[in-house]
Formats: sequence, C-alpha cells, structure tokens
Amino acid sequence: MAKRKEDDFFSPENAKRPRQEELEDGDREDDEEESTSSFINGTSTLTAAEVGIIESIQLRNFMCHSMLGPFKFGSNVNFVVGNNGSGKSAVLTALIVGLGGKAVATNRGSSLKCFVKDGQNSADISITLRNRGDDAYRANVYGDSIVVQQHISMDGSRSYKLKSKRGAVVSTKKEELVAILDHFNIQVDNPVSVLTQEMSKQFLQSKNEGDKYKFFMKATQLEQMKEDYSYIMQTKGRTKEQLNQGEELLVELKRQCLEKEERFKMIADLSTLKTKLEKLKHEMAWAVVNEIEKQLNAIRDNVKIGEERAARLDRKLEEQQVRLNEAEKKYKDIQDKLEKISQETNARAPECMALKADVIAKKRAYNEAEVVYNRSLNEYRALKKDDEQLCKRIEELKKSADQSLEPERLERQKKISWLQERVKALQDQEISINQEIEQFQQAIEKDKEEHTRIKREELDVRHTLNYNQKQLKELKDSKTDRLKRFGPHVPALLEAIDDAYRRGQFTYKPVGPLGACIHLRDPELALAIESCLKGLLQAYCCHDHADERVLQALMKKFYLPGTSRPQIIVSEFRNDMYDVRHRAAYHPEFPTVLTALEIDNAVVANSLIDMRGIETVLLIKNNSVARAVMQSQKPPKNCREAFTADGDQVFAGRYYSSEYTRPKYLSKDVDSEIRALENEVENKKAQILNLQQHLSGLEKDIKRNEELLRRCQLYHKELKMKMRKSRSEILELENIEEHQSVDIATLEDEAQENKAKMRMVEQNMEQQRENMERLKSLKIEAENNYEAIKLKINHLSEQADPLKDELNLADSEVDNQKRGKRHYEEKQKEHLDTLNKKKRELDMKEKELEEKMSQARQICPERIEVQKSASILDKEINILRQKIQAERANHGDREEVTRQYQEAKESYLDLETKVRNLKKFTKLLGEIMENRFRTYQQFRRCLTLRCKLYFDNLLSQRAYCGKMNFDHKNETLTISVQPGEGNRAAFNDMRALSGGERSFSTVCFILSLWSIAESPFRCLDEFDVYMDMVNRRIAMDMILKMADSQRFRQFILLTPQSMSSLPSSKLIRILRMSDPERGQMTLPFQPVAQDEEENRS
Repeated sequence: MAKRKEDDFFSPENAKRPRQEELEDGDREDDEEESTSSFINGTSTLTAAEVGIIESIQLRNFMCHSMLGPFKFGSNVNFVVGNNGSGKSAVLTALIVGLGGKAVATNRGSSLKCFVKDGQNSADISITLRNRGDDAYRANVYGDSIVVQQHISMDGSRSYKLKSKRGAVVSTKKEELVAILDHFNIQVDNPVSVLTQEMSKQFLQSKNEGDKYKFFMKATQLEQMKEDYSYIMQTKGRTKEQLNQGEELLVELKRQCLEKEERFKMIADLSTLKTKLEKLKHEMAWAVVNEIEKQLNAIRDNVKIGEERAARLDRKLEEQQVRLNEAEKKYKDIQDKLEKISQETNARAPECMALKADVIAKKRAYNEAEVVYNRSLNEYRALKKDDEQLCKRIEELKKSADQSLEPERLERQKKISWLQERVKALQDQEISINQEIEQFQQAIEKDKEEHTRIKREELDVRHTLNYNQKQLKELKDSKTDRLKRFGPHVPALLEAIDDAYRRGQFTYKPVGPLGACIHLRDPELALAIESCLKGLLQAYCCHDHADERVLQALMKKFYLPGTSRPQIIVSEFRNDMYDVRHRAAYHPEFPTVLTALEIDNAVVANSLIDMRGIETVLLIKNNSVARAVMQSQKPPKNCREAFTADGDQVFAGRYYSSEYTRPKYLSKDVDSEIRALENEVENKKAQILNLQQHLSGLEKDIKRNEELLRRCQLYHKELKMKMRKSRSEILELENIEEHQSVDIATLEDEAQENKAKMRMVEQNMEQQRENMERLKSLKIEAENNYEAIKLKINHLSEQADPLKDELNLADSEVDNQKRGKRHYEEKQKEHLDTLNKKKRELDMKEKELEEKMSQARQICPERIEVQKSASILDKEINILRQKIQAERANHGDREEVTRQYQEAKESYLDLETKVRNLKKFTKLLGEIMENRFRTYQQFRRCLTLRCKLYFDNLLSQRAYCGKMNFDHKNETLTISVQPGEGNRAAFNDMRALSGGERSFSTVCFILSLWSIAESPFRCLDEFDVYMDMVNRRIAMDMILKMADSQRFRQFILLTPQSMSSLPSSKLIRILRMSDPERGQMTLPFQPVAQDEEENRS
C-alpha cells in the first residue's frame, strides 16, 4: 500500500513530522485529506457499539494451528495482518463456524471434522460478544459480555456452551445461540457481514450479471423474503388441493347418508343357508388332510433324490482338492527360486549403499576443496586491488603535497551531500524493485502449478487415446472374422484345436470362446452382460484335466510367456442343462442373464451357471429402477445382484459403476462402434492439441516472467552495488584528515608488505589446485565402482523377471483351482442347506398332518370321502358366508341401522363445516399475500434506489460516474462505470475496465451494500490483494471514512499488507500475526502500535 501522509489522520498537535513524498497527482492527495478528515477533527457524534460486536476470539487445535489467541478486537476498525499461512483465514473461518455457520459456508471444508487439526481429537472455539446498554440480551443473566464456546469432535459433531461474563454456563442449546444472533442481527452467512475470498470470487469478481444480482439479494435479505413468499404460495396451492378433495368426499358422504336411511326391511330366515354351511365345513376339514398327505409324499421323494446328489458332490470336491494341492506346490517352487534371487540382491545392497556413501563423501571433499580454492582466488584479487589503490594514492600525494587544501575540503563536503541524496534515491528504488520481484515470483509459481496440472491431464488423455486406437484396430480386424474380437490368435487357436481333436488328442472337443457361443435376445443388454461375465467371454471349457493339459500346450504356441491367457474351465460335459428353476431369480418384468441369452450348447450354459451363477443375476435397463428393485425394498427371491444397461452392478446394499462405456465382444453393429470410436479418437487428438497449445502458452508466460524476474534481480543487485559504492565513498571522504601531512614512505612500506602477501597467496593457490585434481580423480574412481555394483544388481533383477511371469501364471492357476473348489463347496453347502430344509419341511408336514387330522375329527369324527379340492370348497364357503352376511346386512335390526345412519350424518356435517372454514381461510390468505407482495416490491425498489445513490456518491470521490441497472424480471444486475473525463467518456461495462478501476468499482459496490444493510460488524478477507498501490490507498480511505461515520459498527479487515502507514488512533487497531515456526505450538498475536511499526521498518 502506498505510504500516506500522517497529516491526513492526525491533528497537528499530536502528529509527528510527516515523511515528505511526491505524489503523482496533487488533486488526488487533496481528495484523500477530505475523505479522512473526520478521523482528525472528531466530527462524528456516533458512539462505539454496545451490542453484537466481537470483543475477542480464541482457537485451539483449529485447522493447522494448535493455539491462536486470544485476539482482542477494537470497537471500530481492526486490521488483521500477516503472511499466508499465519492464521488470518483461520480466524475468519472460526468466526463463521463458532457462531453456528455451516462448514460449506466457509469454503474451507465439507464438514466440521475437516477443521480439527491432524493428530488431535477435537477443536475448540471461544468468541466473546459485547452485551451492553439498553439493547443488551438478558443483561441480568449474561452481564456485559456473552461468551460462545464451541467444541468440535473428530466425528464432525459439535456442542455449545453459552457463558456469562463471570464464566457461568447459562445454556448449552443451539436455540439460545440462534436467539442471541437474531437479537443482535448477526448473520454469518450474509456476505455483507462476512465476505470471504471465495464468496468475493464467486460474486464480485464474476462476469455474470446474474451472480451480482444474487449477491445483492443475499446481502439485503431480499432473497430470504422471496423464498418465504414462494413457500407460502405453495402452501396455499396445497390447501386448495385439499379443499377440492374435501368437496369430492363430501358428495360421497352425502350419498352414503341417503343409503343408510333406506335400510329398514324385514329379517329373512337363514336356517337353510346355515345348515349347508356346516356341511361344507365338514368336507373342508378332510379335504385339507388329503392335500397335506399328497404334499408329504412329494417331499419324501425329493429328499431321496437330494441325498444321492450330495454323494456325487462329495466325490467331485475331493478331486478338486487334489488339483489345488498340485497347483499350490508348483507356485511354492517358483516362489522359492525368486526368494533365492531376492536374498542375493539383498546381500549386495549394503555394498551398494557403502559405495554410494563413498561417492557422496568424495564429492563433498572435492566441493570443499573447490570452495577453499575460490576463497584464495578472491583473496588474491582483493590484495591486487589494494596494491593498485596504494600505488595510485602514493602518486596523488606526491603531486598534491604543495597545493592548498581548502578548495579540496569544500569539494569533499559538496560531494558527500550529493552522495547521500543518491543513496536515499537508490533505497526508494530498491523498495519498488523488491515488490516487482515478489509479484513475478508469484506469477511464475502459479503458471508452473497450472503447467503441471495440464501436463498430467494430457498424459491421461493420451493414455485413453492409445487404448481407443488399440480397440479400434481390433474392431476393424473383427469385421472380416468375428472371432478376432476375442483376440488376434483365436481363429488360429481354434484351427489347432480342431486338428488336435481329429488326431484323437481330446476326449471331448473343447468349447470356446464362450462369448462366441452365446447370442443376445435384446441387443441393448450387451454391455450389461459383458460387465457380468467379464473374462468368462474369452474362456474355454474342457471335459477333464487331461484335455486341459493338451489345450494349455496349444495355447503356449500362440500366447507369449508373461501375457495373459484365456481361462480354462474344467467341468464334466453333459447333454442336458442344469435344472435351476428352484434356485433361479424371478421377476415379472426383468429377465435374468440366463433367460436373456440364447445358448444352444448345454456345456456353455452349465459352465456359466457354475462359474457365475447367471440364473441369479437380474438385468434391469434403468439405473434408478434397479436401485428401487434391489435397495428400496427386499430383493426378489434368489436374486444376488443385478446389472443395468450401462453396465453398473447393483447389490442390496452397494452400487458399483461400470468401467466400460460400450460392449467389446457382443455388439452386433460393428460399423457404428467403429464410427463412434473414430469420433472419440479424433476428439481425443483435438483435446491433446488444445492441451499442448495451452502448455505452450504457459511455457512462454513462464519464460517471459522468468526473464523479467532475472532483469529485476540484476537491477536489484546493481542497486545494491551502487549503494555500497556510494556509502564507501562517503566513508572515505569523511575519513580524510585536513592539513595533515601524509607519510609517503609509510604507504610505500605498506605496498611492499601487500606484494609479499600476494606472493604467499599465489603459492597457496597452486597447492590447492593440485589437491583439487587429486580429489577429482578419487571421485571419478568411486563413481565407477558404484556404477559397477548397480549393473550387477540390475542383472539379478532381469533374471527375476521371467520367474515373476511364471509366478503370476502359477498364481492364476491356483486362483482357478481355488475358485473351482469354492464353486463345489458353495454348491455342496447350497445343496445341503436345501436338503436339510426339505427334511425339516418333511418333519413339519408330518406334524401338520397329525394336527389337521385331529382338528378334522373334532369337526367331523368319521372320515368323509371328498371329491372336491380344498380351494374349491373354500370358495363355496366364502360365497355362502357372503350371502349370509348380505342377508344380515339387508335385514338387520332397527337399532343397528339407526346407529349407522347417525354416524354417517355426523361425518357429513363435520366435513361440511371444515370445508366452509377452509374456503374462508384461503380467500383471506390470498388477500394478505397480495398486500405483502406489494410491500415487498416497494421495499425492494427502496433498497435499489438507496444502493444506486450510495454507489454514485462513492464513485464521485474519484470523479467517476456509474450506473446500476436492476432487472428484477430476469434477475440480473448490470454495473457500468465511466472512469473520468466528464461527459466525454462513455459508460463501460466493468469487464472493460482496467484492473485497478474494476477493483475500485467493486469496493464502491461493497460499501454501498454496507450502507443499506444492517449488521453489528463487517468482515473482509484480503480485500486489497488484487489492487495496485493507488487504488489500494483510495479504497482504504473510503473504508476508513465509512468506519468513522459508523462508529457504532465494527470493521474487521484481513490483509497480507503490513499496514505500517496507518494512523495511530484509538479507533484503529492493527493485529499482526507472525509466521509459525517449526515446532511452535502458540502463535504470538498482539496489537502493534504505529511508532513501533515505523521503528522496525
């Protein structure tokens, strides 16, 4: 910030002598004196605020700070200054969170637990609010201050303690805090009260006119009024809907009431119907017994079949265990070989580390010798320079010995004065060049961060492009042969399988790839089925392990070592597909994977059932419907999971998005897939080109800024040398003694002594040069030894690579065998569970049969032969009961009918009264809301006019003109500014202004909002960070002027500037935060007086 004259803020009696500086515009300085004169003369009659302002804040374990505070704030203007990372923004964030604000409102975290310091369990915030005067909140309870303490736990929860000035806890409820904030009119989420950097960027620096309008509405609380009005009108609409429903129900109640009046008839004889009902009940009792006996026989047959299948599963599980043991043994042998190589590598590691340390030590010794040599060289040059000066001085003394010294003394004094003025000017230039260096460094750092991000994004896009190009090539190859979709070697592999089968090497010809053996009923489900089956689409099926070994040998000819091979499933070939009806998932609307496929080969279907359980997986095209079916309610019976048309996987409690965007193997429209991939490849190439252009622009900016930074640094170094030279000349001139004879002989002796020193230094330099050469040869030898041991270790690593590939293949084989074992174990467990369930069902049915026979004998002692089923008899009984009930209803007694009639009449009259009252309420509500809306429009018009007036007034302080156009219909705010030259300049949109003019206009906009909105305090975070010196000075004067005119409000301004030029005033307090030191637990935070600040600078 530009240095202000203290005369602008101090009265003449108390002001120090101001530092004189030339300003570029004298008129501007006069304007600044007028704008801050109220601070000097004390013209404002307003007193300090009594309620609602912040007295102090203290933080513990908050964000990255162990302890901050307590911070004592003044009642009017407070500047919180400090470098980045010192805790300024932490204070502002704590103010928002501590007074009940949400975490997202701070733009510093998504939840409260983000504010707890790493390694700590909780954080604490303590805020003291002033509570004095007639408007104090429960002054007899809280006293002159209200202390709001908030405790934030690691899980994101928080608790409150509201204390009085004496420290007594008054309340722990948030409702009490809300009442206090409402009483003081404190709104921490209102940008007029607290304007963070992110809120400023979102609204004030946005080029969108709608964002500025939203900012205005939020700041003036018009947005909340508008939302309340909309909510009431929605409530009115719902009330009208309820009224219409009530009127429809009223018509129905009237009809029922009329029906009740007609129900008075004679009671008919029901004895015949009752006799027939008893006979049907007897038949029903024995019909139930017959059906249970049939069910019992069927269950016994199922139990017998299940026991036979359980024995077969036990045999298969034993065979699978033997194959698993063989695969694990092979894996362990390869692992032992790798372990041996690893041990040998580890044995050489200490030698490698020792050689590396030796290289570092040799380099360090060589560097130290080089430093000593350079130091001697500098010493020699200095001695040589001294020798030249001594010789020159001796000659001067010899020539001027007889001349008068008085003119020389006057010339020295004149030259000393000129040199002192030059040093002062150079110091001012140094301050300016330091600021430019800092700006260039910040710009370079920002561009480098952006360059890194764009480079990373380019690598991701290039990786995607390579994958798409590979997939495009495979698709084009598959147009001539569909089998090439499953791999370029698949057609040749299938020919080799056919040839081996003809020669009798296979018991049964292997089947595969499985994806080529299935066909889709619905092409839209291609991606869903691929996401479900995944690698099984490329798998092959073998009848036994002998066929598997033959197939493995064939695959080795087409798949290189270390590359992935298709999976081989070993399962006995059957001509019939499994009967999965009892364990398959069922839904009336959605198919399973099994029913969505046309599979001609039973071996393929059985393998997919065994390996993936496709009979239990549903296919639901719509994502939201899939969530509703699987998660919003109980999943369908036997359904384990579901897949959507986008390939997403849905479980009862989880949802996984697909990694794929299009089908690779099952798509029928290859041409459209190729076109889509070609378009995507072109888009990725264009995206890479744009990213490269962006990178090129960033690199040019970085080079340009680095060149400018280098020039500034050179110029700064040049200034330092000039100042050092000028000071040296001043010192030399001041030390010259007048009228003193100089002993020329002494100077000549000194010159001889200096020449002797030069000869001695030359000898030392020669010795140090020889030592440097010796150390350099030792360094090179150590580096060669280190490179040799590294080559040996790398050779061992190369030997381990093929073994790692074999280990991966062996591991894959172990996984396959384990998966096969798990498959049989799961089938065995599932079968045993089903078998046990059937046995329990058999026991329950036997008990149920005994109970039903006992009940039947109680109803009818002798067993009856029944021809009809229980369901038919049940229907006849229900029909007969309905007839009896209908007769009773039509011919009931008079008392019952009268009672029903009275109840219907009362319901009708009660509803009629409610409908009538509701109509009156909706009519009255409509009239009230029309009046309220007119009042809202008048209030909005008043606020916009006041905002325009204050904005024009503030702009005029720099001879600017401006317009604020509010479009309430389209919800936009257009701000146009005329930056000077009277009527000759045209009104410009703020986007057309320079950075300083736009910053000044933005400050005027904020101050105009401050003038029309009420709040006990205002907070601005780094309000001047984007301003230049002149605009920062003008903005500061305007804020100070407003603060002086509103001493009943508190202003808290956060800035990285030093604020050393501010006046010393009781109304202004500067709170300086020091940079945190390593290991420091508490940051010093104390007011800095103006004199102390100037003395330090």
